[in-house]
Amino acid sequence: MNVEWIPTPEFIRTTNLYWLMQRVGVATYAAAHAWSVAHREEFWQLVRERLQTRPGNCVAQCFAAPPESPAILQQTAGGQLQRFSVRDLDELSNRVANGLQARGLQPGEPVGIVMPLTAQAAAIYLGILKAGGVVVGIADSFMAPEIAMRLRIAGVRRVFTQAWIHRGGKRLPLADRVAQAGAAEILRWEEFAACPAAPVLVPRAPADHLNILFSSGTTGDPKAIPWTHTTPLKCAMDAHFHHNLQPGDVVAWPTSLGWMMGPWLIFAALWNRATIALYDGAPTEAGFGQFVQATRVTLLGTVPSLVKTWRSSGVMDPFDWSAIKAFSSTGECSNADDMAWLMARGGHKPIIEYCGGTEIGGGYITGTLVQPARPATFSTPALGLDFVILDDEGREADFGEAFLIPPSIGLSTELLNADHYQVYEADVPRAGLRRHGDQLERLPDGYYRAHGRQDDTMKLGGIKVSSVEIERVLQTLPGVVETAAIAVPPPGGGPHQLVIYAVASPRLDWPAAMQAAIKEQLNPLFKIHDVVLTAHLPRTASNKVMRRVLRDQYQAKP
Repeated sequence: MNVEWIPTPEFIRTTNLYWLMQRVGVATYAAAHAWSVAHREEFWQLVRERLQTRPGNCVAQCFAAPPESPAILQQTAGGQLQRFSVRDLDELSNRVANGLQARGLQPGEPVGIVMPLTAQAAAIYLGILKAGGVVVGIADSFMAPEIAMRLRIAGVRRVFTQAWIHRGGKRLPLADRVAQAGAAEILRWEEFAACPAAPVLVPRAPADHLNILFSSGTTGDPKAIPWTHTTPLKCAMDAHFHHNLQPGDVVAWPTSLGWMMGPWLIFAALWNRATIALYDGAPTEAGFGQFVQATRVTLLGTVPSLVKTWRSSGVMDPFDWSAIKAFSSTGECSNADDMAWLMARGGHKPIIEYCGGTEIGGGYITGTLVQPARPATFSTPALGLDFVILDDEGREADFGEAFLIPPSIGLSTELLNADHYQVYEADVPRAGLRRHGDQLERLPDGYYRAHGRQDDTMKLGGIKVSSVEIERVLQTLPGVVETAAIAVPPPGGGPHQLVIYAVASPRLDWPAAMQAAIKEQLNPLFKIHDVVLTAHLPRTASNKVMRRVLRDQYQAKP
């Protein structure tokens, strides 16, 4: 069965990308991308004009839609659907800004947010920026030591939080956790609800910090990456051209303000005069599917592991998702069968595979709605940016590590707690490149497939292979929910050995079954040393599997 989605000429003419192609006088998307890279300054100026950006403080652009249009649709699991207009969100964020100024907040001062992404959290986020502050987003899933580390790195004294969060049917204390992390001043939404709603907008320069976000932090201190007041332009551009976001669209993307997709969602939706749909509950449960149906979501963002759960559980099967125009998937490598299933859930709608990073402010490789969408593959570098794939010898290749070709709006230029040059530019194979760390494959048809991070590759039987390649094969086996492939050195040294961690049904012959699958579908030289069954895989706040943690755990075994 051909699951490829192909846009019709009539549909292409309705897209934002068609406007760009017409504006710069080219007939194909490939030519439009080439123009955006060859004329980067002109391209970004065109984006500013297209999005009608306002000078002074980037948050002003979040309120450009008509005041009575919906800014946020929100529902708590088991609760009623709430609607917040653009005027409502503007006033709520003004209350936060006025309250912070009354407490002596100075321009450029960092303010933490440790709470789920709700309408109130979005108002707090925008209010901090209106008052000239810098948001420090920290995922509400972190325990006190991890929160404390991030507060220390960013120099945060004030932290917005809430008393409790609900996870997996449990009521968990959150404010207590923030207090244990050593926050000097804990702020609650309720304390600001009665503050004046008079307009506040402290001018900020384009290079001023907007948001401090953190890398995954699987080992050591996480990198603290500042976004500036230009970064939202990258978020909004990716949404406008690559996701075709238009006024009146409704965007749902289960995420957190501690992950880049939280701020991305706020700017991507509001700058494009679309509506954010927020569900305060588990996206794995039926309530989320009902919410997507009720709010008539048009763009649904997800991560591949969430799609796998939806597919295996059948929990989303009863719901009508026909209002969806497109899906988007990011955060980890996709499985083609799972993505084909997701396309069918929306009535054969395209999936925009979207990959980037916090230090990019969005994506560097993505899809579009003017090109065919093929499950688990990317069709293009992002507009205004380009990359090369280099092999181990630094030669251009169809399989290897991706290196970005700067400059671009959105790309970081500093780190709070590390040497930016050493992390991204030192010792690159060629001058003018920037290290990113993803391993990519260019397919014969010109599309791309992601193979995970470069540091998640291994040599087995003298052959280089990525963890993702092995995991893709093993996750086709009946009874396997998910896997993580790691390579560990044997005691005393020698070639690394392949170890598989698996969330799977109990079965004594898993090593043999998995070895047979690898032999038949990948390479008979890849020998499994051990299979470890586990209830779950360790993940970062952005849902990425922490293979380094598994390596440490395995090597620490007696």
